[in-house]
Amino acid sequence: MSADVDVVIVGGGLAGVACAKRLSGKPGVRVQLLDRAGFQQFQPLLYQVATAELTSKDVQFDLERLFRGSPNVTVRKVDVTAVDPDAMTVTLAGGETLTADHLVLAAGAQPNFFNTPGAPEHAFPLYSVEDALQVRGRVLTIFEDVANNPSLIDEGALNFVIVGGGPTGVETAGALAELVHDVMPGVHRDVPCAQAQITLVDGGQILLSAFSHESGEYAAKQLKRRGVTLRLGTRVKQVDAGSVTLSDDTVIKTRLVVWGGGEKAAAVADACGLTCGRGGRIDVQPDLSVPGHPRVHAIGDVANIPSGDDPALPQLGSVAQQSGRWVADNILAQTRGEAPQSFRYRDKGIMAMIGTKSAVAEIGPHRHEIHGRFAFAAWLGVHLELLSDMGAKLHSYVTWAEEFYVRPHHRSAKLLDPARIDAPQINWDEEG
Repeated sequence: MSADVDVVIVGGGLAGVACAKRLSGKPGVRVQLLDRAGFQQFQPLLYQVATAELTSKDVQFDLERLFRGSPNVTVRKVDVTAVDPDAMTVTLAGGETLTADHLVLAAGAQPNFFNTPGAPEHAFPLYSVEDALQVRGRVLTIFEDVANNPSLIDEGALNFVIVGGGPTGVETAGALAELVHDVMPGVHRDVPCAQAQITLVDGGQILLSAFSHESGEYAAKQLKRRGVTLRLGTRVKQVDAGSVTLSDDTVIKTRLVVWGGGEKAAAVADACGLTCGRGGRIDVQPDLSVPGHPRVHAIGDVANIPSGDDPALPQLGSVAQQSGRWVADNILAQTRGEAPQSFRYRDKGIMAMIGTKSAVAEIGPHRHEIHGRFAFAAWLGVHLELLSDMGAKLHSYVTWAEEFYVRPHHRSAKLLDPARIDAPQINWDEEG
């Protein structure tokens, strides 16, 4: 290479970090990694933060610390306001413009409320650490308020609604059920926790539709054992401050609706003028470049990544991580004058945690199906591998092992103290 190559990566999630890690230490390559929060969050475990199983520090990792040994990688905590793929520029809040030789879009996803009235205002999404802390704060505040005023139960205070029967909804429902029924009775002895009702709503006829029918049935059985009511074949019609209305006109009084009903690409996808497809995600070519822009790449949840006959791989952590590494290798190949290669995804399978020591997993491209504790072990192993880019594998392993095997129903006072969480007070007089 006759001159340094400037690579700008928009987004510090699994995909963006994997790309930057791969380019770290490469001579002649300068990388700027841009992220609004300045830390990487491990999204697969956000539901555990929301249900007080882990702290936010267990699932977020400072990007500057992560790359402090990489002199060719500069981390910048900034807001990106515009992306121009034709000019190969990125504009930051404040007006600064960066010019790139290679532009990598890895901005991730945001919740998709599917135009459901009231959902953006009153439902709680679960796509960031901040979201998870808001959910946890709401749960703890509800129990604190009920302890002080038991009559709030009649206003639906102990009714919790989870929207979405995919992994996020199933995992959240299972963890919330264990928190409410197994942990809270020992914390708030005067609260009739047995009256708490957790309802999972999904428009499909079976849970975990991306899995086998048997896995969906297993998940349903496990959730029912934990006291979760399933409303399948039903959609959310409207969300209000104190209630949720279903498509069959059932009204459930509630002060917590957790939205796991789908996601769409981050706003940058729509703002950069590129062709977007399913889920508002950027369509890419087999080598993960954007059509007509060979040096603009989209990876992870912001992209529709094709694989074989499948026009778009699912939004999984392993897809994000592998696509980030692949693009980095293609950038290095292009700097050597070589042609970029088509992405080849190594399918590790799909899995979901249902509760303590209970999970479903379909491993590998042939989807070998396992349930229960063996599936939990597979879930743990895959997630620890995803953490390898974060330098946090050992710490996370010790934390999870302790939580799930040594003391599965223990929660520290710090995790269960609503005063430690900046959660707004609930206006119980506000009508649904």
